[in-house]
Amino acid sequence: MQPIHAKNYIDGQWQEAGQVFESLNPANRRETVGTAPLSQAADADQAVASAKHAFESWRELSWVKRAEYIDAFAQLIRRDIEEIAALVTRECGKPLNEGRADAVEALHMAQYVAGLGRMPNGYTVSSEISAKDAFILRKPKGVIACITPWNFPSAIPTWVILPSILAGNTVVFKPAEQTPIVAHKLMELFHEAGLPAGVVNLVHGTGEDVGDPLVKHKDVAGILFTGSRAVGKYIQQVAAGDAYKFVATEMGGKNGTIVLEDADLDIAVNACVLGAFKTSGQRCVSTSRIIVDRKLEPEFTRRYVENVKRIKVGNGMQDDIFMGPLIEEGGIEKWKLHNAKAREEGAEVLVDGQVLTEGEHACGNFVSPFVYRFDGYKRNTFCLREEAFSPHVAIIPVSGMEEAVDVYNDTDYGLSMAVITEDYRKWRWVRDHADYGLGYVNLPSIGAEVHLPFGGVKASGNGHPGAEGILESVTHRVAFTVNHAREIVMAQGLSTKL
Repeated sequence: MQPIHAKNYIDGQWQEAGQVFESLNPANRRETVGTAPLSQAADADQAVASAKHAFESWRELSWVKRAEYIDAFAQLIRRDIEEIAALVTRECGKPLNEGRADAVEALHMAQYVAGLGRMPNGYTVSSEISAKDAFILRKPKGVIACITPWNFPSAIPTWVILPSILAGNTVVFKPAEQTPIVAHKLMELFHEAGLPAGVVNLVHGTGEDVGDPLVKHKDVAGILFTGSRAVGKYIQQVAAGDAYKFVATEMGGKNGTIVLEDADLDIAVNACVLGAFKTSGQRCVSTSRIIVDRKLEPEFTRRYVENVKRIKVGNGMQDDIFMGPLIEEGGIEKWKLHNAKAREEGAEVLVDGQVLTEGEHACGNFVSPFVYRFDGYKRNTFCLREEAFSPHVAIIPVSGMEEAVDVYNDTDYGLSMAVITEDYRKWRWVRDHADYGLGYVNLPSIGAEVHLPFGGVKASGNGHPGAEGILESVTHRVAFTVNHAREIVMAQGLSTKL
């Protein structure tokens, strides 16, 4: 398959930007999926100027009319869903069924947002004065910078771009350097859907050369970011210097699945395999800590380890592959570091993950799962507190529900949590006492749906979730009061009498 030459998309035109960089298939580094422009700050400035100009006319359209453009985009995703799925798999490595799920989630988001165009986007409230009507309206903020990660290269961009433009904002989209070709495909569909020039702009490049200028740009009113804790925190700090600039960040997790003493072990084992190893553990919601009641732990561990050893690792374009490669060679080094830390901190290694370099794995970033166990929880350990973002999983025996939640909460993060139990009173207690943004019962810690908020607490986010929740971040809720009387009457008893 010939490499795809991606371009920037600014003011409705495809543009080059001097130098290019390659996007390689992480399952086969000899394959160049495509090339993309290595853009600079001037390209980001041009994109912001285009978006700022387009904002003045785009905001004048009704929500319904803007939703019609999004509906046209949804129809194109549906038409090309298999092409998008294959691109996702080739560029970010996850197996084809996950690539297809990524594309389907993008479709679902487009359908959901298009439907919101005909839903109420403001409401009337009673004034204290009967002759007045009071309204609360949503008004767009302006130019929104959307900075997205590689691991959901079609889904997450739609989470942030589509609600932004539905509300009347315009967008500059900066995708991850690892997946520029999927981003290019999305922009082709936006172009084909007929969006007016400047409503959505795409600028490829690095975080330093493109992302940083966007974050600091005086004409960017809001920043929607999904990525690492360090970068998210930096963006928050930069934006804090401009009182008008709003940031919504989603920044990873050290997620846990809690298996209580009454758990159905079939559900527990399957949930923990899915939660830990889909996308090779490279999801912000991946389970990296399995917190198991001691009464069940020996049998759970035996069955879990048996299943993990059956996982087939390889090129995701093959139908029988469960787990693909890590996104880049640096991910292998990080995985090695976390594994070494687990050993240093006294873990019992149950499945000793290996770097896979022979045969079909020779040219990819392949590793096998690493699973370990602590007999007694250790606080202040690196391996149990820091995000590994790889197939690296701890089993932690605990005594009872309260200790399970205490262990789960013992991290700076608070993104995703699953609890496996047959007792509704127990899951309700866990629901109310664990620190998380996404909670699941008798399910894996993965599996978000687009009509639900997606975000975390503590170091996982700043309380402004993506997907369904983005409308709150990209609009101002403004008050508007109308007087129908022939005189001015004030709610607090003020008078016009001189």
